[in-house]
Amino acid sequence: MSAESINRDQVENALKTIADPETGRPLSQLDQIRDVSVEGNDVDVSIALTSYSAPLWEDTRQHVTEHLQSSLPGNRKVKVDIVPLDRPAEPIGGIGLTAKSVIAVGSGKGGVGKSTVAVSLACGLQKAGCKVGLLDADVYGPSVPHLLGVTERPTATEKKLQPIDVQGLKMMSMGLLVPPGEAVVWRGPMLHGAITQFLRDTNWGDLDYLIIDMPPGTGDISLTLSQLIPLTGAVVVCTPQDVALLDAVKAIAMFNKVNIPILGVVENMSYFLCPDNGKRYDIFGSGGARRKAEELGVPFLGEVPIQIAIRERGDAGDSFGNFADQDAAPHFERICYSLTKNLAMQKASNPPLPSLSVL
Repeated sequence: MSAESINRDQVENALKTIADPETGRPLSQLDQIRDVSVEGNDVDVSIALTSYSAPLWEDTRQHVTEHLQSSLPGNRKVKVDIVPLDRPAEPIGGIGLTAKSVIAVGSGKGGVGKSTVAVSLACGLQKAGCKVGLLDADVYGPSVPHLLGVTERPTATEKKLQPIDVQGLKMMSMGLLVPPGEAVVWRGPMLHGAITQFLRDTNWGDLDYLIIDMPPGTGDISLTLSQLIPLTGAVVVCTPQDVALLDAVKAIAMFNKVNIPILGVVENMSYFLCPDNGKRYDIFGSGGARRKAEELGVPFLGEVPIQIAIRERGDAGDSFGNFADQDAAPHFERICYSLTKNLAMQKASNPPLPSLSVL
């Protein structure tokens, strides 16, 4: 018995429930279904997605494929192609910054690997295909230039600082503007002015994500950011032991107090897997951040073990190299994926109101 014939309209109707991972609105409403063809048992579909959702392209392709196979009559052979869609960011905060999501990476205390996670998050999103900027707002202890191997000073063109380009990642840091070894001794108003200038007077261009490496603890810069721009949310980094978790809880409370949503928790230094005997050592305990995240009702984005190679690459300024290491890459890729997936789920659950044309 031959398979029941179908037409293009049936395919397009089945696609109406598929949401754009960036906006949460149906692809059909945003003219992102670019081509549909039906030839016998073969169904070919082309959809357009932005670089913002690049980490989720393969997920979306798989979802659309499975949805069509289950929705259409007969055993259809479905092929889904994804083409790039250019959708520039809108200016936010009244300071000329054009970024779709601004994400602060913070911690309750120093020494938990916050900057390593912030840099890795930015590198991972960039490698996935997103347009990413990285602002080192840790004015007192800027370590982002070291982690990326950058020593050059930024230049100014038409009264705008030009961020340093590191493999396509745009980066700016106070560490590039002060001589090595010199301390920055500033009070609150000067910090506010510096962060404002970094956001307003840096030529960031069109960004999908601006990742901000925050100073450790709770203080002035968090207040400054909450006043300057609408932050998408914050990622909190901690280690598994109780004393670090206590400080992480304070950081979460601080972000909540200034109305910055918590996008998730990352557990760094989760364990050490000995390369000599393959035995796992929970040096700082294990799983504490996951349990605390569940207790507080915030997402857990992933864990990063203690790995000598990660430390060596950070010291050598080769943080991008972690994504070429089969032992390190899965941990950082998981964090990037979990973050973007959670953002997409939030948009899907609360998409913008439909326009009058579709009522």
